[in-house]
Amino acid sequence: MQDNGTEVTAAGIARLAGVGRAAVSNWRRRHADFPKPVGGTETSPSFALADVEAWLRAQGKLAEVPPRERVWQQLAGHPEGPLTALGHAGCVLLLIHDRPTLWLEASAGSDERLAAMLPAALGQVLDARFGTGPERTVATPTGPRLLPSAPLLRGVAELAAGPGARKTYEFLLGRHLDANPRHYTLTPDPLAELMAELAGPARTVLDPACGTGALLRAAAGTTRPGQELYGQDSDPGLAALTALRLALSTDAAVRIAAGDSLRADARTGLRADTALCHPPFNERNWGHDELAYDARWEYGFPARTESELAWVQHALARVRDGGVVVVLMPPAAASRRSGRRVRADLLRRGALRAVIALPLGAAPPYNLPLHLWVLRRPEKAPAQPGVLLADTGQFAGEGRGGPDWRSVRETLLDVWRDFDRTGRLDERPGLARCLPVIDLLDDDVDLAPARHLPPPTATGDAARLTDVRERLDETLRLTARLAPAPPGPGRTAHHRPLTTVGELARAGALVLRTGTNGGHARVPVLTDHDVLTGTGPSGTLQESDEDPVLTEPGDVVVPVLGGGSVARVIDDATAGAALGRNLVLLRPDPAALDPWFLAGFLRGTANHRQASSYASTATRLDVRRLQLPRLPLDAQRGYGERFRALDEFERALRLAGRLGEQLVRGMYDGLTDGTATPG
Repeated sequence: MQDNGTEVTAAGIARLAGVGRAAVSNWRRRHADFPKPVGGTETSPSFALADVEAWLRAQGKLAEVPPRERVWQQLAGHPEGPLTALGHAGCVLLLIHDRPTLWLEASAGSDERLAAMLPAALGQVLDARFGTGPERTVATPTGPRLLPSAPLLRGVAELAAGPGARKTYEFLLGRHLDANPRHYTLTPDPLAELMAELAGPARTVLDPACGTGALLRAAAGTTRPGQELYGQDSDPGLAALTALRLALSTDAAVRIAAGDSLRADARTGLRADTALCHPPFNERNWGHDELAYDARWEYGFPARTESELAWVQHALARVRDGGVVVVLMPPAAASRRSGRRVRADLLRRGALRAVIALPLGAAPPYNLPLHLWVLRRPEKAPAQPGVLLADTGQFAGEGRGGPDWRSVRETLLDVWRDFDRTGRLDERPGLARCLPVIDLLDDDVDLAPARHLPPPTATGDAARLTDVRERLDETLRLTARLAPAPPGPGRTAHHRPLTTVGELARAGALVLRTGTNGGHARVPVLTDHDVLTGTGPSGTLQESDEDPVLTEPGDVVVPVLGGGSVARVIDDATAGAALGRNLVLLRPDPAALDPWFLAGFLRGTANHRQASSYASTATRLDVRRLQLPRLPLDAQRGYGERFRALDEFERALRLAGRLGEQLVRGMYDGLTDGTATPG
């Protein structure tokens, strides 16, 4: 059956052809035979995918639509919307995963036969995986609703034949989440894994605000026989997608309900081993007026402005005695006066075990150092309760790729396990300490770790500053030696023959690749911020079925946003990192192009100006339009050596600047906190 119902936008056409949206606009103006819009609006029209595909192929702009792109366009342009399409695709992928023979039987024949046979086959799988209770969020689709999805479902099945059903669904769901970033609050995988490890292995796990299921999926990584995953989300569509995601990624029993956990709790009788939660922050309309006498408020009725403390108590009420709760919290929840009575009672009764400050960039909102609260439902009041306070701010990353998760994880788990096992902890200045509850029960009940942790010892601080000063002296001497000599006089270059990156790519002198949003490889990611600041790879990849672009020595990497004249040559230390978003990689043929010659000319200010677009609030660089002179390889190498020396000088200047900032800040801190004296 020809897929004539799927529509695609101009952005989708650009992805199909591997061009920018401006190129699609030019095609519409210049080619009278370009397909006419079939939907959308005047400012954002949509086109029939089949017509667009045929036109691109006839123009030689498309040899064949990549299977993943075709399936995604079918999903995004589904007549009932992408959520319905994702649900149908997820159900079929679960059928392929659990009962492949049923899919083969149903898919043999026409689309009408497929739509007629699928409901019964899907019903068997969905009942087995999600139960038959009224709270089940994944309903068995009917034949009439499945018929428009038939081409999509066949494409999804073909796609799954390679990477498998789970990775195919992760790819489709990931593309949907990336396309709607404002609709969903995501918990980064490293943070979810850390929260699950702090909680420990559990047979029954609850997430009362499960979102896309990252926390439950991380908990399933510590699978125990007969594990049960319980979740609830206020968005019914997202709850269904999350249930399918978890069913495809684990053998545990998955029970996901739809509804607001605070107002309409679907798990009133549950007593889980563990609860993990990333609740919505700063919610005023959380049910304060109608829930005043709710039995869950064992530690005090939360104020209207303390929705996070309501989530904490809800989670504690749904775990067994001795059960562990780990909640992601905004830092203000540790010190707001409106929450001090609840915090005090959590401390007195021994429910609150740890408050951990995370580095900046750990999770949205990325501009705040969020906290983790670790709690345990009291079995009996501890004789001398103590609370662990820890601050991992020192592990914040320099780029936008997030913190140093490996150091955060290793440090926190070591501290937490030591404290959890003995109830005590040897003080670790600047990092962690165990504080008696009585010391925190003052008028403010302020639990912010930074207010209670001792600074690093004076001896260690003085030694550190001495080391910084010695490194700065050495770097300044190196910088003076590397300072470039004035260049020699040159002839006018107005008539120098030029070529462009696009022409070189078409001639095979270089390969051009763009960064991805995700990938299946667990490697560091080189972000655009890393390139701009000259630092090492600091990012992480979201898990998807995309193949990440891995850097090699001699590659030239160029950021496409920001308007700065920057190009970086990859060395052995950076090689192997994945290419992040908003970056373009140029891989020159060593027999045709010197990488330092290429990178040097790409950095020219005038070159960037003529190749940049200023049509929006952000400047975007069209790398294909960047120019460089046509020179033989020997002449290129002469320029390349000079450009390499300039790069080495620039890196020394940056290092000197960073060391100088560290020395100045350390001196100010030492003189003001008493660990250093003026003399």
